[in-house]
Amino acid sequence: MRHALTAALLATSMFSLPGVAHAQAMTAEEAAQLRAELAALKAQVQTLETRLDAATAQPAPAPVAPPAPPSVTAKPATDISWKGAPEIKTADGWSFKPRGRVQLDLASVNAPAGVTGVRGGTATEFRRVYLGVDGKIPGGFAYRVEADIANSEVELTDVYMSYGTGPLSVTAGQIKPFWSLDDMTSDLFTSFMERAAFVQAFGFERRVGLSAQYKGKALLLQGGVFGDNARDLLNDSNHSIGFDGRVVWMPKFGDTQLHLGASGHYRDPNDPAATNRYRARPFVHTTDVRLVDTGLLDLSSERGLGLEGAVLAGPFHAAGEAFWQTVKRPGAVDPTFFGGYAEVGMVLTGGDARGYKDGAFDRLKPSKPITAGGLGAIEVNARYDYLDLNDAGIQGGRQKTALLGIVWAPIDYIRITANYGKLWIDDARIAAANGDRDYTADTFGLRTQVDF
Repeated sequence: MRHALTAALLATSMFSLPGVAHAQAMTAEEAAQLRAELAALKAQVQTLETRLDAATAQPAPAPVAPPAPPSVTAKPATDISWKGAPEIKTADGWSFKPRGRVQLDLASVNAPAGVTGVRGGTATEFRRVYLGVDGKIPGGFAYRVEADIANSEVELTDVYMSYGTGPLSVTAGQIKPFWSLDDMTSDLFTSFMERAAFVQAFGFERRVGLSAQYKGKALLLQGGVFGDNARDLLNDSNHSIGFDGRVVWMPKFGDTQLHLGASGHYRDPNDPAATNRYRARPFVHTTDVRLVDTGLLDLSSERGLGLEGAVLAGPFHAAGEAFWQTVKRPGAVDPTFFGGYAEVGMVLTGGDARGYKDGAFDRLKPSKPITAGGLGAIEVNARYDYLDLNDAGIQGGRQKTALLGIVWAPIDYIRITANYGKLWIDDARIAAANGDRDYTADTFGLRTQVDF
């Protein structure tokens, strides 16, 4: 367009020059005039071209900033992980996790004729079927609600709310009142299918109360005031109160974990007509027969003292406890019953060891589970258990037991346990068919367990 405009202007100027159409020759004056007009015309053309360029020029588009990349440091509002079951956590401190366990037992007791019916036989039972939830609440709070629904019954187990933002915590609800190492160890992680005989004989169970705990690097202090088990508190006449405390020194020297502890207990039934019974099953739960049993005793209070010790060094562990239970009886001599055990164990699979956490034994975790082509974790244990319910004229009997057991954990949350026990009974509550109260018995148990 610019070139067309220039040509038109030049043509117009040529025709406007004087004498151009008719002159055959130019004078010097005419030539000078023509040159001046051409120069002026050129200047005009340049001016017009400049204006035309300015009028037709398009503005350059503004640069568009690229979108900002997504932040890699921002935390999701909700995080879901897997610990045998889904655990849901939020960035502001909430968490929620379903929990449970199933224990299916096959067991038998072989005792002299007349003691356990047809020699005890073989029986199966769902030993425990726990279902519940636990989690955390912002501000340092935590909770757990759990019940055992085995054998078509519902029994509350752990039901509590706790608070703690540091080494000190406070708990209200139904928990274990800090009795012994064997009892404080979860039934998921015990060496044998059943705990020590004194744990059952002396009535160790969860109770409703208020407790506090201090947990340092190598020191654990636990104590509380308790009523009775939630089920027994449904009885309006139950006004019992107890005080329980436990101290554990748990230093670690390299790969060796040491455990030394003591516990003290006092319980007042607050009932002038209160009675209690001290007895134990023969290391299987499928029978209700108790070979040692004091029968019902009047009591005004109970006092207990326990000592406990353990060491874990690589795949090896050893543990032992002793417990004295004194029964205050109105108008009678006060008996002191005794129970205890000594145990050794070894994990046979390389790289595996028995777990320990916060003053109790913990999960046996295979370093090479069957899901990774390994054998899982295999542990063998041996224990000598002793229970004496004879004292102050009371003949509840003595039970001495040698136990052998093997534990196989193919993966973290599945466990199979097999036990054999040889029992020697003196002054048995139940006499054999021939009238003998001193005899032996054999027990066998197999448990399949899954938890989440």
